[in-house]
Amino acid sequence: MLELENVSSGYEKVQILWNVSFQIKEKEIVSIIGPNGAGKTTLVKTIMGLLSAKTGSVTFQNEAIQKLPPYEIVKKGLVMIPEGREIFPRMTVEENLLLGAYTVKDKNAVQDSKEKVYQVFPVLKKKEKSKAQTLSGGEQQMLVICRSLMSNPKLLILDEPSLGLAPIIVEKVLDTVEKINEDGVTILLVEQNIRDSLGIADRGYVLEEGKIILEGEGRELLSNSHIKEVYLGL
Repeated sequence: MLELENVSSGYEKVQILWNVSFQIKEKEIVSIIGPNGAGKTTLVKTIMGLLSAKTGSVTFQNEAIQKLPPYEIVKKGLVMIPEGREIFPRMTVEENLLLGAYTVKDKNAVQDSKEKVYQVFPVLKKKEKSKAQTLSGGEQQMLVICRSLMSNPKLLILDEPSLGLAPIIVEKVLDTVEKINEDGVTILLVEQNIRDSLGIADRGYVLEEGKIILEGEGRELLSNSHIKEVYLGL
């Protein structure tokens, strides 16, 4: 569904990614893990067209997208949730959700999507007229996830969705990711939370210093000696 081949990218004269190649099959959950500064956010920005690939190709559903602007990539069904819970704080929950559907012209489809996301997180239905800034950190993360679902994505990229959340909320967020996947949405999960993200992933890739150094099935990677020593402290 998504394939990167020998992608190098970065900021002006600073190269961050070096010949990165990986693929995601339809309906998979794929995790990309790595330490701070490994290039994970640079990677997802390059996929979404927010940064230009210096070399290599990004292919989504057999179409090269590396030269498309971000809004065209979103229209094709590839959506990213950035790290940091970027909400519109002074707008209501409902208004935030409707902004997620800006590429959808069918009003009935928008209403259907809104009802579906309220089923995923009923608390947002109760608070739909409240300002987004009044939500807790966990509720704001729920809102960001649901806003992304309003455009009916085929592939959803989550960049550090557990960042700054309490463990019990992290568990709920990852449970939601699994449910979204069960509903047919392919997931790319970019995380520092190694144990949990690999625990729900079909496959995983390890990114260090801008290069993919390991790949394998999610739970198998948890038993890899490098992962256990460097990331899990075992």
